[in-house]
Amino acid sequence: MNWKLARKAPRLAARAQIIQKIREFFSNRGYLEVDTPVLIPAPAPESHINAVEAGKLYLQTSPELCMKRLLAADYPKVFQICHCWRRGERGSRHLPEFTMLEWYRSNSDYTDLMTETSELLRYIAASLSTNGMVSYKGLKVDLSGKPETLSVRDAFAKYTGTTMEKALEDDEFDLLMTDLIEPRLGNEGPTIIFDYPAEKAALARLKADDSSLAERFELYLAGMEIANAFSELTDPDTQRERFLQEIAYRKKIGAGIYPMPEPFLDELVEMPPAAGIALGVDRLVMFFTNSETID
Repeated sequence: MNWKLARKAPRLAARAQIIQKIREFFSNRGYLEVDTPVLIPAPAPESHINAVEAGKLYLQTSPELCMKRLLAADYPKVFQICHCWRRGERGSRHLPEFTMLEWYRSNSDYTDLMTETSELLRYIAASLSTNGMVSYKGLKVDLSGKPETLSVRDAFAKYTGTTMEKALEDDEFDLLMTDLIEPRLGNEGPTIIFDYPAEKAALARLKADDSSLAERFELYLAGMEIANAFSELTDPDTQRERFLQEIAYRKKIGAGIYPMPEPFLDELVEMPPAAGIALGVDRLVMFFTNSETID
């Protein structure tokens, strides 16, 4: 018998229950479950995300572009649980093939998703009979209340010896986030860190009252990033320019260059104001089952 595989049975059972509860949560809220292609002609160009080539096509790094095209076609609330692939990602919290939950809703912004994500966590915790408390690697994390909310600017002021702006100028933003800020997030209850600098906007829209910041947040549990969310950018010209900047950076560092996702850009003008979020299912299962590694 493969005892290593057999020992995973309790965690696999918990994983199955968590996924069932995710589907139940969104179905009860009027979301349509969708199943978009995993083999695509062009992933979104992003600086440090490398797609897996499959002939002349690519395995999806995220279903994001396909799901936004559904929003543009007047599907108001959609969710998906799917496999994604990212070349070269391997570690205690990373696999080259992993499971992603993504959901998108029209006429919403990132604050709506902050609330909904918190409600999803409590819903899953209740189904696992945790009474809101989850033990993870020696920590006791309380999911019963509202998350801590902390702006990125305030996080740099609180946990580092520099400012967010200086970290960007010195090209130390990602390093300081990883080494000094992230380990301190979500250790007593969920933490939502929000309002990323415009330089880290990705596919998020900028704040109307402060264009130096993007309407983006990430959710942390026990020092581990679980989800990444945006108020979605719907301006195709601005999005194209951001993609071109990402492509230029990839050329500079010698990374692969992907085709421009033209169908997505063509339809983006039809997309209503919306918000979307990607949540790592495997990491969520790690947290709820007190697992040391994603394996």
